Amino acid sequence: MPASSDYIVYVDESGDHNLVNLDPQYPVFVLAFCIFPIASYVDEVVPQALRLKFDFFGHDIVVLHEREIRKSAPPFDILLDASVRKPFLERLDRLITTSRFGIVACVIDKARFRNRRGLDISPYEVALEFGLERVFLQLQQRGQRGRKTHVVFESRGRTEDADLERQFARVMETTTMVGMPETLEFRCASKLTNSTGLQVADMVARPIGLHVLRPEQSNHAWDVLQQKIVRSRQGRIEGYGLKIYP
Repeated sequence: MPASSDYIVYVDESGDHNLVNLDPQYPVFVLAFCIFPIASYVDEVVPQALRLKFDFFGHDIVVLHEREIRKSAPPFDILLDASVRKPFLERLDRLITTSRFGIVACVIDKARFRNRRGLDISPYEVALEFGLERVFLQLQQRGQRGRKTHVVFESRGRTEDADLERQFARVMETTTMVGMPETLEFRCASKLTNSTGLQVADMVARPIGLHVLRPEQSNHAWDVLQQKIVRSRQGRIEGYGLKIYP
């Protein structure tokens, strides 16, 4: 039995991978991978997220979801009260900034992707392959090659989950990276599991997409997240922790 990894990876997306009807306000697809050291995740990240939930909602069954938070939609309609919204967002910032994890993300410009690759290949497949390769490189640098690392995706339904597992398997079968298939293990989890890692990944993806679309626009979430994106030794993120394609 292979040794277990010291890390776990949670994945979420922003936008859709439809290449026919593009949203002019958000014509990108983003796939974000959050790489957590398990010890830090268990001892620090999860307790901090639970404390936030209990402090603001009185229970831990609420699921942190970027879209609902941004729109103050139930159960986050408490954020319509400015005296609640400010401390809540400050606590959310603190959860991200003090948590130990790294981000690898791929942003697909869907119009340019369609012009270059046509309609026969999904942006998801390209983003998935890039992300998994970069995640593996990070794990390898940390001595995790050959140690089973679970890569957790949020369930989208039986058909979609089966298709995603096939895409994951295809990447493992065709990769030229030695050790990657023995290291990365596919997992899919329902939102009902209330996974803290999946909730963090959900809050990561869209701000990265908005930054790529409109880099000159004020984007507080990006300011918070960019310090987590994997960098080269020279401090560069593009091509390392952030892939913009094409």
